[in-house]
Amino acid sequence: MARPLRIELRGGLFHVTSRGNRKKRIYEDDSDRELFLWNLNDVLKTHNWICHAYCLMNNHYHLLIQTPDANLSAGMRDLNGEYTQMYNRIHHTVGHVFQGRFKAFIIEKEPYFLEVARYIVLNPVRSRSVRHPSHWKWSSYEGTAFSRRPNRLLFADDLLHSFSKDKRKARILYRAFIDEGIGGPSPFNRAAHRLILGSPQFISAMWEIAQDAEEKWEIPKTERMISRPSLPDLFDDVSTQDERDLNIRLARERAGYSLSEIARHLHLHRSTIGKIFRAK
Repeated sequence: MARPLRIELRGGLFHVTSRGNRKKRIYEDDSDRELFLWNLNDVLKTHNWICHAYCLMNNHYHLLIQTPDANLSAGMRDLNGEYTQMYNRIHHTVGHVFQGRFKAFIIEKEPYFLEVARYIVLNPVRSRSVRHPSHWKWSSYEGTAFSRRPNRLLFADDLLHSFSKDKRKARILYRAFIDEGIGGPSPFNRAAHRLILGSPQFISAMWEIAQDAEEKWEIPKTERMISRPSLPDLFDDVSTQDERDLNIRLARERAGYSLSEIARHLHLHRSTIGKIFRAK
């Protein structure tokens, strides 16, 4: 199967996750988790990444990172590749530790930054591993909610400043925000084709970047379209005519749907869709 193109973005904010091969554990014990965090710290330094939140589960992990140098794939190659080599050496095994390529959502910072950070540290609660994120040692919750000491992995300032410039007050508000999210829905239910979480305007801009990269590297059209959003993804949550018209143009230009397909989905005449599309 063709793989969806990665979006590499200077200053991009990404939610990254990677799972164990055949859903197996990627950490056998706490020493493996420490080793992974040591390796993550090395990648953060080497690739100039910023880590806003993280959580290590048993057979997968979650990161919320920013890439000032547009080098997501290079950093992930080092993160997963180096850990795989160390894991195999320690446990006397061979082969893949992780299942295929990592998954990455590109995130529009406002308004999704806080939601995604909360989603990440609530993973142990959703999996029923613990009743509260403070009971899970292997996430950034403790470092953000309570710690006054610098964390070698975590840059919590942006997250805390979203609540208050006073760090003591910010930590209190952060803890309340996390508690409010327990049992709530995932923000990724609103993500476009499992790749982009943001407004229609943000999605349009990201598709523009992806298209430029595709043309540069001559990626076949069939591969470019493999991860396109469905028409329900594009239109079911639209609340205004302007949003609808923007998404009509996105569906035609970026996702490659025909005017007839769009018209049938929206229960409009093909000529009406054509007029909206030509009015751009």
